[in-house]
Amino acid sequence: MNGKSTHSWALPPTWLRFLVIVILVLGVFFRFANLDRKVYWFDETFTSLRISGYTEREAIAQVCNGQEIGVEDLQKYQRLTPEKTLTDTLKSLAVEDPQHPPLYYVMTRFWVQWFGNSVAVMRSLTALFSLLALPCIYWLCLELFNSSLVAWVAVVLLAVTPFHVLYAQEAREYSLWTLTILLSSATLLRAMRLKTKLSWGMYAVTVALGLYTFLFSGLVTIAHGVYVIATERFRLTKRVIAYLLASLIAILAFTPWVVVILSQSTQINKTTGWTAEVKIPRLLQIKEWIVNLSYFFVDFDYDLIRGAEGSWLKLLIKYSSPFILIFVGYSIYFLCRKSPKQVWLFVLTLIGFTALPLAIPDFILGGIRSQTPRYLIPAYLGIQLAVSYLLATQIFSRSVTMARRKLWQLVMVTLLTAGVISCAIISQTQTWWYKELNLYTPQVVGIINQAPQPLVITSCQGTWPLGDELALSYRLAPKVRLLLVKESNVPQIPNTFSDVFFYNNPYHNPPMPILESKLEKEQKYKIEEDVYPKKLGLWKLVK
Repeated sequence: MNGKSTHSWALPPTWLRFLVIVILVLGVFFRFANLDRKVYWFDETFTSLRISGYTEREAIAQVCNGQEIGVEDLQKYQRLTPEKTLTDTLKSLAVEDPQHPPLYYVMTRFWVQWFGNSVAVMRSLTALFSLLALPCIYWLCLELFNSSLVAWVAVVLLAVTPFHVLYAQEAREYSLWTLTILLSSATLLRAMRLKTKLSWGMYAVTVALGLYTFLFSGLVTIAHGVYVIATERFRLTKRVIAYLLASLIAILAFTPWVVVILSQSTQINKTTGWTAEVKIPRLLQIKEWIVNLSYFFVDFDYDLIRGAEGSWLKLLIKYSSPFILIFVGYSIYFLCRKSPKQVWLFVLTLIGFTALPLAIPDFILGGIRSQTPRYLIPAYLGIQLAVSYLLATQIFSRSVTMARRKLWQLVMVTLLTAGVISCAIISQTQTWWYKELNLYTPQVVGIINQAPQPLVITSCQGTWPLGDELALSYRLAPKVRLLLVKESNVPQIPNTFSDVFFYNNPYHNPPMPILESKLEKEQKYKIEEDVYPKKLGLWKLVK
């Protein structure tokens, strides 16, 4: 952390070099494997809606008119068209999604213009961002620990961490956010070491990029500020002044979107209110924090194997969480005991000042902000830094006994093996726990597509209308017709269809008793409730 320090560029041992190559190959494979096979879920359809330049209000006005539509009529709002420009993309975000800054959406729009509208293309950009995070965490570890061995351990862990692989295959901004967090952290440490205007200018650029990617980047910048001020012993030194100036420049660059946020605060409260409205018991909150932490390293998706009583996967998931919590706790404790203050303080501030502002309000007032794992990416990265330091120090330090070294080698191999198995399972599935709103979309679509001439009726009056229909449109057969209705105006259903279905996603839409009553009383349709499992949200209508 001083201007004269040099990095340790020593090559890792032969066995570690071989392991790095194998894990990196697997990491690349898992990020790009079956990109188009995964369910294109609710959140991703809004990415496509935004980059296509449409607003949700505009789409609803055109399709929720009581007229039958086809799958292609919905797909229109998922593709770039000549009449919608980049300006329309910015307007769509500013009006309906101002809590999502525009950088990722603008980049994705250009990416799609160059390579096409397919699902694989949409997701390939986030997979690329996730790959770029690997050299960035290597650089960050060099700046922080001055050790290439710690850096290589961090790289292999990041390569096959199931959490990062999941978000590498989602058309959302979270892989780019991971990349900007690592970049801004590395450039901060470099600027503190070099003390040059250019290095602080680079930091200002990365902070601005982070803010334009995700608003919680502001918490990362605050964590950096606390770190700089604390390392300078709370004195107004040149480093502190340089940090403040660089942050001010970044905030000024972000001012245009700040204006949007302030002018659309009501819309932000409307679209993000769900994170504060859901109340769960405090003990359950703590349990969920622990489970989410374990899923970060080992993710076999409990829901996927819930029915597999006594299976080794289920037992592993059930009993691994406490061990992972202890392991992470010991990693942080070891870091604080064995590393210099400027090292452990950086990791602690990155974890604490990005996680606690979410966790404390949830614990005191209620809410699920801290139960949303993607919001905790900075804290998870801090945890990975602590784990990497522990493993590298215990495995490669000459002062550690051979027996202890073998034990920690076993721990590292176990961690990597669990990650590889998790990623392998994920690569072969169509949906996963974080696609909560579309867990059962494959089953729903399979039932509908089997019908000779199906009609699917949905409501335009759910919590987030249209998202479910857009998600279904990627998998429904062209023969399927859709009827999006309002409870106040239910059109007459033609008798030309072999099967009539009613779909209402139970994960976020309330029951529609008025709509159901009108279908039964006015059009003599009986809703058969026991044909399909209720969790599917699919019912069959029979005359």
